[in-house]
Formats: sequence, C-alpha cells, structure tokens
Amino acid sequence: MTVATLVMGGLTALSLWMYKPAAVLSVALWVFVMAFFRDPRRMKLFARGELCAPADGKVTEITYLDHHEDIGGPAIRIGIFLSIFSVHANRSPCRGRVRSITYAPGRFLDARHPDSGQSNACNMLILDPNPPVTGPIIVRQIAGLIARRIVCNAVVGEDLMIGQRFGMIKFGSRTELILPNRTDSQIKAWIGQTVRAGITVVAVQQPVLIRGGSHDTHRKIGQPA
Repeated sequence: MTVATLVMGGLTALSLWMYKPAAVLSVALWVFVMAFFRDPRRMKLFARGELCAPADGKVTEITYLDHHEDIGGPAIRIGIFLSIFSVHANRSPCRGRVRSITYAPGRFLDARHPDSGQSNACNMLILDPNPPVTGPIIVRQIAGLIARRIVCNAVVGEDLMIGQRFGMIKFGSRTELILPNRTDSQIKAWIGQTVRAGITVVAVQQPVLIRGGSHDTHRKIGQPA
C-alpha cells in the first residue's frame, strides 16, 4: 500500500504541474486506492458462542446443505458479496486454530454470479474453534471478475482471535462462512443485510441445558455426555 500511495502521489503532483484536468483524475484515482485499502480498527466484545462476519458487504446467500465434505455433515453456508467500495479485509469469525489453508485455481466469474462460489479461484481456511463454538468453521475467500488476487496472511497452526484480520481479496469479490448445521446453530444474518467484518454477529451456537437429576449441566451438541 505504501508503494501504491507514493506512486499515486507522484503522478498527482506531476499531472498537476503539467495539466490540471489530469490532476483531477489522478486525485480521484488516488482517493479510490486509499479508500479500497483502508483497514479501520475494529474492536468488539462478543458473547460466548457468537460468530462474526468474516467480511464487509451484503449477505446474498444463506443455504442449508445436507452434507458438506469438509464439515463432515450438514452445514450452513453464508455468502457475502463485497463491492469495490467495501472494506476488503477478511477477519476470523471466531477464536480458533488454523487447521489448514488450501488454494484452488479456477475461473473469474462476476462474484454475483450464482456459479462463482463453486467455479472461481478461491482460498479455503479451516478453523478448529475454541469452545463453546463447535467446528470445523470454514472461511472461503473467492476471487471475482475484477478481484483476482487473494491474500491470506494466516499460517497453519496459528491461533486467531475473533475479528482478527487474516487477509483480503483485492477489489470486488465474495466471502463465504460455512459452519456445522446443528441443533444449537442459530443464524442471525438475513438476505440483503449489510454486515461488517469483526462487528456483525451472523450466527450463534448456544450451549444446551441438559437435565441430570439434582444438577443441571451444559454441553455442546456433538460433544460426549
């Protein structure tokens, strides 16, 4: 970003000296680049079991899947479309350890195309979340028609905090959050909602109360009694 900023600043100064209309265009382009690469500081306290949006943008898909290979069972997929005006930083939806990172080459369809999620080049990050969230939790960074560079700074074995930045997709793109569909999974997002990475709660996994004689206990669905 520093190099791009210096280059644009130099071009702006040169065009201003040579030709004022060109300077206006250079300034507009410089402002756009600065706005695109912005990374506002975000801090929020989350309740136990909450998962936040992994990207800024608009929720365009909430799909209940009968089976997802990487989840190992029923799953819920939340798709978020990022326009060129969105903050493009990707953030971890929960606390957890990075299990794997896999890049898959593919096409570069418009991120709003219904086949973009399955056909486009993408990077898949799988997290083993900290309790009470059950996993695995998957974040897919998907390239778009204009966005053709995916950046992922996380490494396998790294512990991420909820809302921690781990990468970005440059220009318009799509990000997916995939989580197990279990009895205690509650989706808080809705189609058309504008969400903010590291801020907006999109799902909750609540512990369930198990009645056990004189003592009540809590456990997560899928955990042994």
